[in-house]
Order: sequence, then C-alpha cells, then structure tokens
Amino acid sequence: MSTFIIVLVGVVILGGAIILIIAGLRANRSQEDEDPLMARLDEATQRGDVITSLEEIEMQQPFNQRVIVPILRRIGEMSTAFTPQKVLQDTTTKLEVAGNPGRIDASAFLASRFVVAVVFGGILLAVGIFAPQKWPLGQTFLVVTIFTVIGFFFPQLWLQSRINARQKDIRKAMPDALDLLTICVEAGLGFEAAMSKVSEKWENELSIALLRAIREIQLGKSRRDAMRDMAERVGIAEMTSFVAAIIQSEVLGVSLSKVLRIQSDQMRVKRRQRAEEEAHQAPVKMILPLAFLIFPSIFIILLMPAGIQLSKSFGNIGP
Repeated sequence: MSTFIIVLVGVVILGGAIILIIAGLRANRSQEDEDPLMARLDEATQRGDVITSLEEIEMQQPFNQRVIVPILRRIGEMSTAFTPQKVLQDTTTKLEVAGNPGRIDASAFLASRFVVAVVFGGILLAVGIFAPQKWPLGQTFLVVTIFTVIGFFFPQLWLQSRINARQKDIRKAMPDALDLLTICVEAGLGFEAAMSKVSEKWENELSIALLRAIREIQLGKSRRDAMRDMAERVGIAEMTSFVAAIIQSEVLGVSLSKVLRIQSDQMRVKRRQRAEEEAHQAPVKMILPLAFLIFPSIFIILLMPAGIQLSKSFGNIGP
C-alpha cells in the first residue's frame, strides 16, 4: 500500500510538471508575432552565412538556448501574473549584478526554481521507489521534502555565488584597470577612448562592464547616466566611489587624470587591505579542517601502534 501511494505521488508531481510545461508552451504560441526561426534566418543572411534549411539554423543554437531557456520563459510568463512586482524587480537587479548568466529574464529565473525543485524531488522519489531496499513511507516523504526545498533554493544560491565571483573579479581587476586608464588619459586620449583601450586590454568582467557603458554612450546616453548604470550593475562600493569621482570631476572641472590617479592609489590600498583581512581570517577557517580531518588522522597514526600493543598485552593476561 505504501509503495502504491509513493508511486501515485510521483506520478502526480511529474504529471503536474509536464502539464505546466505544455500549458506554458501553448499559452503564448498565439501571442508570438514573429517566428524565431525566420528571425534567425534573417540574421544568418545578414552575416552572409550559407544556410540550407531552418533546421540547420535551429541546430546551431546551444541546447540550453533551444530547449531549456524557452521552456523556462514560457513557465515564467505564466507565473508573472502571480508574482509580486517587487520580487521581479529584485530578481532583475540580481541578474544584472551577476552579469545576466544564461541571458534569461527574471520570470524565467523564478520559474527555474520550481522546475529544479520538482526535478530534485522527483529524482529522490524515484530513488526511494526503485531502491533494492524499499524506503519507509515516512523516510521517503522526509527525504523528498528536504531535497525539494533544496532544489527550490538552489538557483538562488547559484545566482548569489555568481554575484560574489563577479564582484570579486571586478575588485581584483580595478586597480590595474585604473592604472591603464590613467596612463591613457595622461597620454592625451579622451575618457571614452581610454575606457575602450582598457576593455580591449583584458577579457574579464570589468572589461565587459566598461564596454557596455561605452556602447550606451555611443548610442546617445549621457556619460553620467551610463556610468551610474554601470555602477548599479556592478554593485560594489569601489565602483560607486569611482563613478562618483568621475562625475564630480566632470561637474567641477577638476583634472580627470589627477582624479584617476587618486582613485587608482585608493583601489590598490583597498586591495592590499582585503588581502590582509583574508590572511587574518585563514587561522579561523583552518580550525574545522584541523579538528575534524587532520587531528583524527594524526591521532590514529600515533596511537594505533600503542593501542595494538596494549590489546595484545591485555589479551595475554588470563586465569
């Protein structure tokens, strides 16, 4: 009876996920004004590529862009009506700060949380059902619930890790980039041309952020607005301070090269301070590995011979 209930729950969960995906695909099919395959064909024609069929264009796309991302977008568009606007705005901001990994929008990312939760729960449910030793019903329900919750929060944790990695990369690259930016400005280049040189020099998150700001300025956005938007997309105090100094120098007419040199020196000092802070945190972080991994191994190596000798000695004592 318990096995039947588990199978029924698994079928309901997987069936619900499949129905939700199919409904999302059909709900927006009538709202599409342009065939995506035709759009890709036009793009390939403009590039001068030789394409024999629309299927060839479709197969040139990565698997996640052809299958996963469209499904997530359809589900996200369905769930947008039930999602608070504040949650969508916060998710959009986090995606921008993370560099928009996967090129997905906020609705698709929120939908991925439910999809991953169903996948995690379904996998553990299948393991519990088809295991050689059948799991009790209570254990199966507990494990499936725990992994479903983990799957729901897993995309959020992944996004936060991408944010931290991107911000760390930008903090590490900013002093060297500002040095090069200062040299270019002192050599006579304009600020946008100097930013372009910096973006061409490296291929990292900072160069991508600078290149996007340059493109926005070229499209007509003012330098002040483009720089502020770049600081918001990066989301670190160092970039905010740098942008504020640039805007202030532009408003007050202060020499840009002097401002850049001061900012470069400050960034280098902050990078040294962060390195010293991480070095001071190392002994505290080493306590757990020492206590639970290294010390037990040392005790086993040192005390095992003595323990064997004691066991032999006490084993030989008898009436």
